Amino acid sequence: MRRDIFDDEHELFRDQFRRFAETEVAPKLPGWLEAGKTDRETWRLCGEAGYLGANAPVEYGGAGGDWLFDAVIIEELARIRAHSLMLSLHSDICMPYLTSYGSEDQKQKYLTRAISGEVLLGIAMTEPGTGSDLANVQTRAIRDGDDYLLNGAKTFISSGQIGDLFIVVAKTDPQASPPHNGISLLLVEADSPGFQRGRNLVKLGLKGQDTSELFFEDCRVPAENLLGGEGQGFKMLMEKLQQERLSIAVGSIAACRRSFEDTLDYVKERHAFGRPIGTFQNTQFKLAELATEIEVGQAFIDKLLSAHVRGDDIVSEVSMGKYWCSDLQKKVAGECLQLFGGYGFMEEYPIAADYRDAAVQSIYAGTNEIMKVIIARRLGLG
Repeated sequence: MRRDIFDDEHELFRDQFRRFAETEVAPKLPGWLEAGKTDRETWRLCGEAGYLGANAPVEYGGAGGDWLFDAVIIEELARIRAHSLMLSLHSDICMPYLTSYGSEDQKQKYLTRAISGEVLLGIAMTEPGTGSDLANVQTRAIRDGDDYLLNGAKTFISSGQIGDLFIVVAKTDPQASPPHNGISLLLVEADSPGFQRGRNLVKLGLKGQDTSELFFEDCRVPAENLLGGEGQGFKMLMEKLQQERLSIAVGSIAACRRSFEDTLDYVKERHAFGRPIGTFQNTQFKLAELATEIEVGQAFIDKLLSAHVRGDDIVSEVSMGKYWCSDLQKKVAGECLQLFGGYGFMEEYPIAADYRDAAVQSIYAGTNEIMKVIIARRLGLG
């Protein structure tokens, strides 16, 4: 069914990026899986081609397009299973903090180079003892003259091994009441004294994407690297999590579609008991159900995309989309793997990786349980 949210310019952009992804990204995926991280050259190429700033302001090197261009990139990377290349983390999750809250000096210093691919961005929220409860982060940033002294630890940080600049969530006022009023965001360069990267964590899925521990021990961060104002961090995080969660939902539905399409091809070719397994009623019913759920999910996501581009407040609806689509991704991957039978358990078939990679979608950017809490509260239930 034709999707009517994209115009001809978006579709031309899709064709261009698809060719780029198939040429410059797809051949490198096996190497990234083996290395546990991506390479800097590919990021530079993405920047040169304009794929790191499709939605960023023109005056800093971006293309100035609407966010549908970024959604196209998310979908096309999911289509080739390029989960290793976290363009969405860089462009859709981290970069908006700079464009919305950065000072002019910060934009000139960091945003321009993030758009060109010279500076890779990451965001450090999660801590060893604090997951979705951001108001209770233990990392401290205490003012000391012209600097902040940053102390603490973060974990599960995407691009932790290759990132150059991290948006670090820290308490600048540990005594604030309520606690979230003491949270601030600091721009921390990876070569800052007192900054240390931990190990590249071994994960169930997303094997080609680096995820790390980060440590700060009397790490000196210039006061000019405060993003926004002191105590404004929690508010900024809440404002930007809408797009982060929508990004995950967009990628989840695109991943569902790829798993489904591969499985549909497989059941037409695979024979058992003298005929294609796609002719068995169980197979037909399973795929009919999944096809329906994918289309329903896509229709909802497209509605959210249109509303987000308009600038609507859709925190509740995005929470619905994030939890429903990421749960669906796990369901689709599991059902499709089952239809592959024993071959689905073999690494040579991509459905095995789909199954592993789907697991985290319902966890990061706020667990799906947190999404339900948000929805319930906005229904006046708490």
